[in-house]
Amino acid sequence: MLNRYPLWKYLMLILTLLIGLLYALPNLYGEDPAIQITSARKKIMNKNILTKIQNALKQKNIESKSVILGSDDILIRFISTDLQLKGHEVITRLLGKDYIVALNLAPAIPKWLSMLSANPMKLGLDLRGGVHFLVDVDMDTIMSKLQDNILDKLRQTLTMQGMPYINLLKGNQYEVLLRFRDTVSCDNFIKYLVSCHSDMVIQKHVGHLLTVRASDQRIQTAREYALQQNIHILRNRVTQLGLADILVQRQGEHRIIVELPGIQDTARAKEILGATAMLEFRLVNTMSDANGVIPDDSELKETRDGQAVVVYKKAILTGDHIIDSTYSTNEYNEPQVNILLDNSGGNIMSSFTRKHIGKAIATIFTEYRERSKRDINSHSALERHDEIINLARIQSSFGSSFCISGISYPQEARQLTLLLRAGALSAPIQIIEERIIGPSLALQNIKQGVTACVCGVVASIVFMIMRYKIFGLAATCALLANLILMVAIISVLPGATLTMPGIAGIVLTLVVAVDANVLINERIREELRNQRSIQKAIDVGYQAAFSSILDANITMLIKVIILYAVGSGSIKGFAITTGIGIATSMFTSLVGTRAIINLIYGGKRIHKLSI
Repeated sequence: MLNRYPLWKYLMLILTLLIGLLYALPNLYGEDPAIQITSARKKIMNKNILTKIQNALKQKNIESKSVILGSDDILIRFISTDLQLKGHEVITRLLGKDYIVALNLAPAIPKWLSMLSANPMKLGLDLRGGVHFLVDVDMDTIMSKLQDNILDKLRQTLTMQGMPYINLLKGNQYEVLLRFRDTVSCDNFIKYLVSCHSDMVIQKHVGHLLTVRASDQRIQTAREYALQQNIHILRNRVTQLGLADILVQRQGEHRIIVELPGIQDTARAKEILGATAMLEFRLVNTMSDANGVIPDDSELKETRDGQAVVVYKKAILTGDHIIDSTYSTNEYNEPQVNILLDNSGGNIMSSFTRKHIGKAIATIFTEYRERSKRDINSHSALERHDEIINLARIQSSFGSSFCISGISYPQEARQLTLLLRAGALSAPIQIIEERIIGPSLALQNIKQGVTACVCGVVASIVFMIMRYKIFGLAATCALLANLILMVAIISVLPGATLTMPGIAGIVLTLVVAVDANVLINERIREELRNQRSIQKAIDVGYQAAFSSILDANITMLIKVIILYAVGSGSIKGFAITTGIGIATSMFTSLVGTRAIINLIYGGKRIHKLSI
């Protein structure tokens, strides 16, 4: 029979709509202005700190919605932004520089929705507020690493080949200078390098002097790898610290954009991004001159208590081989970091420790700090600081897993664990631009976006009802269902973040959904004018309009795919919401409205349609 849906189709539609309502519901609860308090490296979070904060807020008559003490932080929710800002001022003055007091936004959804994994839409920086950073990757460090690598290769090659030379040292412009005693040795070495090391550029000068540097292709590869590796590590770092909905993307040849929605305090964000957490394991040189003369292959480093230790320059192993790190305490209740190495690192460490039993090994922690002196562009230069955090004597051979002790505070050990797990930056970074978008500006953007969306929906509803009556009412129900399903899918989809362009995409797809219903309704009218029966006109109207609707939506989907492929940031957000809207509008326009019309008119003897 024409225009009749079986019961299972109606049940499927109702179930789909109920699920959509459930996962769209969290967006009605909004977010609470909150303060997130995390301890600095040398401080521990406890109930005493919590009590001090609560008493200070009570004295100033600042009412909090809730206070939660976590394992590493305290989260305080407030009713309004004004109370949040007042509380931030009081808590910052109370705790001083020992704690990081960050303004934040916390979802206010009830627990039963959280248990169903129903969360609100992830909002972009323009809708939620937060911090925008432009980060510069220090490519000079990459060039310096290439220079050191070439120097080590040349020294090993000269030793293996038994070639006599006068000196081997670093030159300007990241070159390596190598001087030979005679022309024969110089020419033979050039022939060997050309045949074995195509990634090196060699130039011969008077006086049997060679300058060796990395080829342009190798430099470009190293720069590209460093940039991509830093993007990957920064993304892992902020994700493991509990920051979601972040944007980390490349800009130009050596810069990265980082956007952290919901964070209003740059201090915490800077600590996350700027931390280096680079580790090296080096052998202690116990054969150094008693007169204080340090051999060429060694250098002086200091422990945290100021003890000077001579270690070999060449590292046994670096943090690049660390695949996991966890925090624990030893038998003396002292903090320690448990290290797990990859197969290559485990083999290197096992072989080295087996050959050097009884000798001391130093764990060196490296970080890059900004100098007080700035360059001509008002950017402060980065300076490397090394510190020995652990000295241990090799008692027996060990492989891919071992512990690092000698860390003073548990919070410091946890921070080091987290950063090592996220990975060490391939090159140090420097924040050269930062912008903060406040919650009030973000709220204004949301209001404007919602107003635009509501106005568009209302205008469409008024037009459809006035023009097509009951069929227009059916189209209105489908339009609202379309909006609910779009919001639900954007809320559930892992990579979807709503921005102002995303709201524009929602409005655009609502227009497309109305357009589909206009095509269907006009085709039904045309069939009625051609003296078709009412039931046949409805059936033919939906079937005939299907191909036109499908063509229009496929054309738009192709544009959306191109936008997503070549665009970035907010352009991708627009493409995602538009693509979701195309799918939901096809479903609601063709299936949803047909179900309503079939329920009203299907299988009945009708003399006149309200269209």
